[in-house]
Amino acid sequence: MTQIPKHKQINLLLAIWLVLVSSTTLAATEYYNPLNPLSSHQEPPHQEPLDLVVASPTGTREIPLWIYLPTTPHTAAVVLYSHGLGGSRKGSSYLGKHWSQRGYVAVFVQHPGSDVSIWKGTSAQARLAAFTKAATAENFMHRVRDIHAVLDQLERWNVEEAHALVGRLDLTRIGMSGHSFGAITTQAVSGQATNSGVAAFTDDRIKAAIVFSPSAPRQGDATTAFANVQLPWMLMTGTKDFVPAAPRNIKTRLAVFPALPPGGKYELVLHKAAHSAFTDRVLPRRLAKRNPNHHRVILGLSSAFWDTWLQKDPAARQWLHGEGPATLLQAKDRWQLK
Repeated sequence: MTQIPKHKQINLLLAIWLVLVSSTTLAATEYYNPLNPLSSHQEPPHQEPLDLVVASPTGTREIPLWIYLPTTPHTAAVVLYSHGLGGSRKGSSYLGKHWSQRGYVAVFVQHPGSDVSIWKGTSAQARLAAFTKAATAENFMHRVRDIHAVLDQLERWNVEEAHALVGRLDLTRIGMSGHSFGAITTQAVSGQATNSGVAAFTDDRIKAAIVFSPSAPRQGDATTAFANVQLPWMLMTGTKDFVPAAPRNIKTRLAVFPALPPGGKYELVLHKAAHSAFTDRVLPRRLAKRNPNHHRVILGLSSAFWDTWLQKDPAARQWLHGEGPATLLQAKDRWQLK
């Protein structure tokens, strides 16, 4: 029997190893799809979200929650969502439903004083003034404290016997997200610094954040605000992402990503996506119809981000850092990471 020379044996083993690695990588890429519910969640039974209320530490404020649960009873990572000015806990339900089907407990927070109550019962002409009046530093502080209070209450409920959430929450894996005023809230509690350079509102329990319609600070510079953000952040905006109630435009939204340090930072800019593209509310007649691919991209990239940073899923990371996003984006959408 002819013996294979030692150097050829090494080359052969190396070739076999490369084939195995390539096969494993291909298999991971093929099976990972952040748009699909997890296999255990296929065709889930109808399940209404939990409708709960958190009392503020002072007892002067009640914070409504709308909580989407996975259909399996296992302990799961938690993602919070903070609505925009004039919104409610029941808005952007397309996110809560999908994230829960991906295995997350999705906690949608409602902020009294900057929620739907500011415009209900007013005329269409009076709404802009109502929105502007509610966009205050006082409501910002309420929102930040709301998030801290909700996380404190989730810790208590997670160990409270007979509570619907007992044992359901993995509070070592918490994600934070929000849109518009909720994006400002998210930035504040997940690493943004004040003008003094101190991240005064950061909650260390939060491990990753998704910011829908981000904002550079009105005062001070973006570098001071964002240069020391250590958490993974995913920013999502659109080329038509502006609102009349606040001086926010695409320039202020695009100023955030360059100011962030490298490491787990991502930016999506959807072509012709308006401010409302990140919600599921009915659009005014003056606006064009939704691009149905926008929600598809938002769901796919957000789920891959959570899976990468909260689940530590290597297939999700490979998808997110590789060719995965390109399979969802349209020609003029922009995507970058650092």
